[in-house]
Amino acid sequence: MSQSFRITLLPGDGIGPEIMAVAVALLKAVGQRLDLTFSFQEALIGGAAIDQTGVPLPEDTLTQCRQSDAVLLAAIGGYQWDSLPRPQRPETGLLALRSGLGLFANLRPARVLPQLIDASSLKREVVDGVDIMVVRELTGGVYFGQPKGIFEAETGQRRGVNTMAYDEAEVDRIGRVAFEIARKRRGQLCSVDKANVLEVSQLWRDRISALGADYPDVTLSHMYVDAAAMQLVRWPQQFDTIVTGNLFGDILSDEAAMLTGSIGMLPSASLGADGPGVYEPVHGSAPDIAGEDKANPLAQVLSVAMMLRYGLDQPAAADQLEQAVMTVLDQGYRTADIMAAGLTAVGCQAMGEALLRALA
Repeated sequence: MSQSFRITLLPGDGIGPEIMAVAVALLKAVGQRLDLTFSFQEALIGGAAIDQTGVPLPEDTLTQCRQSDAVLLAAIGGYQWDSLPRPQRPETGLLALRSGLGLFANLRPARVLPQLIDASSLKREVVDGVDIMVVRELTGGVYFGQPKGIFEAETGQRRGVNTMAYDEAEVDRIGRVAFEIARKRRGQLCSVDKANVLEVSQLWRDRISALGADYPDVTLSHMYVDAAAMQLVRWPQQFDTIVTGNLFGDILSDEAAMLTGSIGMLPSASLGADGPGVYEPVHGSAPDIAGEDKANPLAQVLSVAMMLRYGLDQPAAADQLEQAVMTVLDQGYRTADIMAAGLTAVGCQAMGEALLRALA
C-alpha cells in the first residue's frame, strides 16, 4: 500500500540548493522503488529569506514547516550577512525554527566509514568500526537557564552569570528519545553528566536511571563528562548511543564528529515531542564554492536517510540510501573534500548521478 509524505525543503544559502537537488532526486528514486510518494514544498530561510523578506525566518516558512511530515534543511549563512545585527542573521532563523517547532532532541551520528578511515586524525586501530549516536538535549540547560547575563556585583565588579537547570520533565523526554534510539541501534546507552559535583547532573542521573526500568532491553551506563571526553579519543568503539545535556552535548558531538575525519559526511536530526523534525548536514554553506559544482552532497543524502529512519519510520528506504553512499565510495568516487590519490574526482552533480546508478 502506497504511503504519502509532505516534505518542506529549505535549500537556504551557499551550496544548499546544489546539495538539496541531489537529495531530492535520491528521495524520489527510492520512493519509486518502495511505493512511497513525496510531495515537496520549498520555503525560505537564512540569508535567502533575508534578501527577499528582510527576516531570516518568515512566518510563512514556519507555518509551512508545521504542516509537513518532515523538514529537510541544506545550509544557511554566508559572509554577506555576517555584519547584520544578531536578530537579523541567518543563524537566528535556524534557532527560531528549532524553537518554533519545539525541537528539543538533537541527533548527531559519528560513523567512521571504512573507505574514509585514513582521513581520521586518530590511528586506524582506534577508530575502526566506530559508530556513535550522540543524543543532545537542545532547548534547556545552561544555554537557556535563568538568571543569565552580566551584572554589576556588590563589589563594583561586573559578574557574568549563567544558570544550568533542568526539571524532571525535560530530562525524561530527552531520556526517552535516547532509549528509543538505542533500541534501534545496538541496545547500549551511556548517559553523560557531572553528577559528582553538580546537583543538576545528579537529578539528570536519577531520572535517566529511573527511565531505564522501562527499557530492560537497553543496557544503561553512566559516565562523567570529563571521562567521556577522554574515552572518545582513547577507546571510541565502546560507545553506541550517548545521551547528555545541552552544554556537554555541544562539546562531545563535535569531538565525536572529528573521529570520522570529514565533517562533510555527517548528517543530523532535531526532533520534538510531536510534529515534524528537521534534518540537515552538519557542515556549513561553503559560500566560497557555491555554484561551482564542487560541493559534497553525501551528508545531505545521509540526512535524508535519517529523516526516513527516525522521522517517517521507513527504515528500508533509509537502508537503501545509506547503501548507495557506501557503494559509490567503494567505486572510488570522491568530491574534492574527501579526495585521495588514485580515486575518481567528481563534482556535486556527478556524485548525485553515481548515487542514482548505485540505488538502481
